[in-house]
Amino acid sequence: MNTTSDFLGHPKGLFVCFATEMWERFSYYGMRALLILYLTKHWEFTDATSYLIYGAYTSLVYIMPVFGGMLADQILGSKKAVTYGAILLVVGHLGMTVESSEQIFYLSLALIVSGVGFLKPNISTMVGALYKEDDPRRDSGFTIFYMGINIGAFTATLLCGYLGEKIGWAYGFGAAGVGMLIGLIIFLVGQKYLEGLAEPPSEKHKQIYNGATYENWAYVSGVFMVLITWFLVQNSQLVGQLLGGFGAIFIGAWLLYALFKCAPEERDRLIVVGILILFSLIFWALFEQAGSSLNILTDRGVDRVIFGWEVPASMFQSLNAGFIFTIAPLFAILWIALAKRNMEPSTPIKFSIGIVFVGLGFLALVYGMKSSDGLQTGVIWIILIYLLHTLGELCLSPVGLSSVTKLSPQRIVGFMMGMWFFASAAGNYVAGLIARATAAGNSASCSRCYGASGDVYNLAQKQSFMDVYTDVGMIAIACGIFLAIITPILKKLMHGSN
Repeated sequence: MNTTSDFLGHPKGLFVCFATEMWERFSYYGMRALLILYLTKHWEFTDATSYLIYGAYTSLVYIMPVFGGMLADQILGSKKAVTYGAILLVVGHLGMTVESSEQIFYLSLALIVSGVGFLKPNISTMVGALYKEDDPRRDSGFTIFYMGINIGAFTATLLCGYLGEKIGWAYGFGAAGVGMLIGLIIFLVGQKYLEGLAEPPSEKHKQIYNGATYENWAYVSGVFMVLITWFLVQNSQLVGQLLGGFGAIFIGAWLLYALFKCAPEERDRLIVVGILILFSLIFWALFEQAGSSLNILTDRGVDRVIFGWEVPASMFQSLNAGFIFTIAPLFAILWIALAKRNMEPSTPIKFSIGIVFVGLGFLALVYGMKSSDGLQTGVIWIILIYLLHTLGELCLSPVGLSSVTKLSPQRIVGFMMGMWFFASAAGNYVAGLIARATAAGNSASCSRCYGASGDVYNLAQKQSFMDVYTDVGMIAIACGIFLAIITPILKKLMHGSN
């Protein structure tokens, strides 16, 4: 099992992928921590407009990997796709340092979205390719890889958040770009450790079509992805319409396939997958307030002075990754201990617990806001909502992808994975709509009316946050309880697969 290419018991290629993904997540979460503040403070968009742009951007980040993964599978291979994606990301993040042109800003967002589309799905594919199907190291390898994601997210929100808010926006965005450049260099230098596993799947990339190779046409497709995204981030409501249209197609295809193309047992399991995916959309729509409305609330309505230093609002987003470091091992021990006693919750129950936790987080914050004197809320309540939301994430997210792969028929598992990520995209867009509801006092007829609400935080806006967070908190708990109630039916439809 141990070979000359191993390091710490794993293929050396794993650590190349680990470092590449860590820096890619560093660049993404560093930019994400600053984006809503940049929109409202630098470009002086109203909160409502900023939330829609933010929601469109984050939803597109989850859609584009579908196309980037297809181009890699059919033509480019993982190595070329990841390299191309990393280059797009570096250019996009560095473009964010240009603070004088709104169109360059939108183009930079488009480059980042398309870069993630090429890099994100294919770096994960490479990790899987490093291990044989029956290799017992596979799960621990993905755990190490997952830790890279959280290290990148944790350090980025601290460093880029501090630089962006305290030194200058360009420094925060520039640090994210430099991080991605380091990741690209590591990936290129470490190619020898990937042992040829990331090469194009066939010779198709060399074939000529209309005067150019398929490989070049794939790169041209990437340029079209950038241009389309550039248009969509400036027309965020169109993103919602597209998500609605494609969502209807996905649901229709899922139902028709389940009803007419599956054996009874396959049909039942596929129905369960669809239901779980729907509840995951609800979860992500609430969880993803962290980068938008919760970031704005932290900036304006929270007493952030700790030991005499006012902590930049964006740095609080590091709490999620920090809690994952400390709590995830405890969850792993808990599930194993419960499994030995035949007491481990089923997948639907874990989903319901996760959704209830996210609802409790909002209600706890509302309680803190109501009990705080004056406008400012104590910082402990922001820490508490991140803790509760992370507990919810640890209940739902790790088992989500696993449930899709286990319950879906192998012949359509790729389609169902696409539905899972599409639900994440839709959830992020809905998150923008929920955040927009907190924007009390913004003018609906004006996209850039800074001062109408701007960074002015008053009792009306505080009340708006409390009203919306109370509503979504209660809805989340109700959805979680409903899922728990129907769990016996879902378990029966799962036919023993948990």
